Amino acid sequence: MTKLSLTFLSLFILQSTFTQAQKITGFFEKNVHNQLNLENSFDKNLSAENIGETMKILSAYPHHLSSPGSRKNAEFILSQFKKWGWDAQIETFHVLFPTPKTRLLEMTSPTTYKALLKEPALKEDPTSGQSGQLPTYNAYSADGDVTGELVFVNYGLPDDYKILDQMGISVKGKIVIAKYGRSWRGTKPKVAQEHGAIGCIIYSDPIDDGYFAGDVYPKGPFKNEYGVQRGSVMDMVIYPGDPLTPGIGATEDAKRLDRLQAPNLLKIPVLPISYHDATPLLESLGGPLAPASWHGGLPFAYHIGPGKTTVHLKVLFNWDIVPCYDVIAKIKGAKYPDEWVIRGNHQDAWVNGADDPISGQASMLEEAKSIGNLLKSGWKPDRTLVYCAWDGEEPALLGSTEWVEEHEKELQQKAVVYINSDNNERGFLFAEGSHALEPLMDEIAKSVIDPQTGVSVFERAKAHEAISTTNTEAREKILAQNHLKLYAMGSGSDYSSFIQHAGIPALNLGYGGEGSGGEYHSIYDSYYDFSTFKDPGFHYEVALAQTAGHAVLRMAEADVLPFDFTHLYKTINGYADELTSLLKNERQSTKVQNQLIKSGDYKVGEDPTKNLIAPEVKADVPYLDFSPLQNALVNLKKSADSLKVVYENKIKNNSVSAGFNQSLYQAEQQLLSKDGLPRRPWYKHTIYAPGFYTGYGVKTMPGIREAIEQRNWKEAQDQIEVDAKRINDLADYLTEVIGK
Repeated sequence: MTKLSLTFLSLFILQSTFTQAQKITGFFEKNVHNQLNLENSFDKNLSAENIGETMKILSAYPHHLSSPGSRKNAEFILSQFKKWGWDAQIETFHVLFPTPKTRLLEMTSPTTYKALLKEPALKEDPTSGQSGQLPTYNAYSADGDVTGELVFVNYGLPDDYKILDQMGISVKGKIVIAKYGRSWRGTKPKVAQEHGAIGCIIYSDPIDDGYFAGDVYPKGPFKNEYGVQRGSVMDMVIYPGDPLTPGIGATEDAKRLDRLQAPNLLKIPVLPISYHDATPLLESLGGPLAPASWHGGLPFAYHIGPGKTTVHLKVLFNWDIVPCYDVIAKIKGAKYPDEWVIRGNHQDAWVNGADDPISGQASMLEEAKSIGNLLKSGWKPDRTLVYCAWDGEEPALLGSTEWVEEHEKELQQKAVVYINSDNNERGFLFAEGSHALEPLMDEIAKSVIDPQTGVSVFERAKAHEAISTTNTEAREKILAQNHLKLYAMGSGSDYSSFIQHAGIPALNLGYGGEGSGGEYHSIYDSYYDFSTFKDPGFHYEVALAQTAGHAVLRMAEADVLPFDFTHLYKTINGYADELTSLLKNERQSTKVQNQLIKSGDYKVGEDPTKNLIAPEVKADVPYLDFSPLQNALVNLKKSADSLKVVYENKIKNNSVSAGFNQSLYQAEQQLLSKDGLPRRPWYKHTIYAPGFYTGYGVKTMPGIREAIEQRNWKEAQDQIEVDAKRINDLADYLTEVIGK
C-alpha cells in the first residue's frame, strides 16, 4: 500500500456506532446481545493457519471436473463436513464436458511457425509440472480443421467489428486473433462467428496481462510469455449448465439434446495461446496499421491484415458425459427447518486452482468448521443451513445450475438466500446482490475489521474508491456516502441460477485488488503463487469467512428477515433513469452522426487510419413511452415505504409470523418473467442479467436496455410493458405482505 493510501486511510476512524447502539436490522432488541456474542464466538474459531493448510491440501494436485483429483477433493470436503457435525452427502450429476485430443496451430505463410501450446514447469513452483494437468484449450469450442487468412480484431467485440467495417475489412472465411480482456472470453468467438469467421484465436497481450503490470512469474505475480488462460467459451448468456439439459437437472437418465443442436455451443474452433505464440503471428501481419487504441504491448507495430499471413488451426475433442460431484451439507434449523440459508463456493479448477477457487473454498470450509464448534457448545441455528461445494463451475456453472434446476420448486419455497464466494485475495471488499439486502451487508461491512489497516472493511473500500478517482466532485460524493451500495449481479459464478433463473435472493462476496497477477486459469495458479504474492498469511481469507459467516448467521437467526424493499425501489428507479438517459443520448448521437455523414465531414475519432468508409445514415430514434414503468415505480415506492413501517413496528413490538418472513424472501420471485428475456428464456429476472455481448458483465433491466442498444424499438417498448408488469406485481405482493 502506498504512503498516500495510508495517509488517506488515517483520516478514517472506525466508528463503533453499530455496537454502541446495539441494533442489528432484523433482530428484536432483546436478542441483539446474544447475536453479537454468537458472531464473536464464531470469529474466535477462525484460523488463518488452518485456512492455509486446507488450501495446500485442496490445491496439491490438478482437480478439474471428472478428474481423480476432483473426486478426491469432494471426498475430503465431505469427510470434513461430517467431522464437524454436518449432515453431508455427494450429489452427482452427469454433464457434457469436452477435453482436447488434438490441438494444432501453425502459421503456413509468409513463413512457418508451429505454436508451442504449452506452459513450462518452473523450479520455483513445485506443482507446475505435475501429470494430469489439462492442456491449454477452450472448453466447448467446436471441433474444426481450418486454414485461412489471419485478421487481428483487437478485443473482438462488436464495436471492434464496426471499425473493421468502416475500414472495409471483412473476416468472412478468415481466422481471427483477439486479445483477452474487456469482456468475457466466450463473447469473442461468438461475435467472430456472427461475422462469418471460420476460427478464433485468443491471446493474452502483455499490455493487459503481463510485463506492463510488473515483474512476471516467478519473479513477480504477472503473466510470463508462456502463460495461457484456459476457459470455457460456451455461450452462457443463452443458458449456463449442461448444454444438453437446459432447464432440467442433468441426472443420469435425463432427456438430452443432440449436441450439434444445443443452442449455446459454438460452431467454429477456438484456441487460447500465450503471447509467446502470438508474437510471430501478429508480427507477420500486413494490411492497414491498426488504430492506435488497438496496439498492445509487444515490441512492433500492430497491423490488421488480411494479407499474406495464413494459419492452420485444428482442434478435436472428446465429448464425454462425466460425473459432477456436488458436496451438500446441512444443519437442520431448530425453529424453521423449512427455511434454508444456502452458502456456496465451487471446488473444481482448471488445474490446481489455489486462488480460483480454493481461496474461497478454504474460507467457506473454515466457516463450516467454526459453525461445527458452535454446535458442540449447544447452539443450533433457527433456520436450516445448507453449505455447498460445487463441482463443474469452471466449464459452465454446471454443479450449481444442475442442482438448482433439479430442486427448483423446493428451493423457491424454502431458500431464504444464497450467499456465494469464489476466488479471494488481499484488498478491498466487493459485494453484489439483491438490493433489498443492502442494509444487511452495510452493517456487516462496518463490523468486520480490515486486517491490514485496522479500520472497517467498509471504510477501507470507500477510501480506495475515493483514491481511485481523479474527479474532485466524484471523490467528495464517495466520501459522503454513509452506506454500502451493492453492485448488480451479472454472471460468471454460481449465484447465477439462483437469482436469475429461480428468483432466489443472492449475494456474492469477496476481497481483492491488491493480489493481482497473471496466474488466472493457468498451471501457475498454485499454492506457491498464492502464498507468495496474493495473500501471504491468508489474512483476507479470514476476512471473507467473517463477512460471509456473519451474513449466514444473521439470516439464520434474524427474528424478522432483513429485507428492505425501499432500497430495491431506489435501485430500480435509478436504472429507469439510466434508460431514459440512454435513449436521449442515442437520439442526440444519431442526429449528430447523420448530419456529419450528410455533410461529408464524418471522421472516426482521432484514428489516423486512412480510407475509412462512413457508416450508413441511421433511422431517427422514435418516441418510447416510459409511463407504464414510471407508474409502476410509483406503486412500488408506496408499497415498499408502507411495508417498512410495518416491518419496524414488528421489530419494536417483538412480534412476527413465519408467514411474514416467508413472504419477504419469496418477494424476489415476483420479478421473474414467465417468458424470460428475448432470445434467452432461461434468464427470467427482469432486473439483473449478464449482457448478451458482455458475458460476465451485468445489464440492468436487460430487456429494455439491450433493445435500446440494438436499436430494436418495438422490442424496447414491449419490454417496458413487461418490466412494468413485474414491478406492479411486486408492488401488489408487498401490499399483501403488510397484512400478514
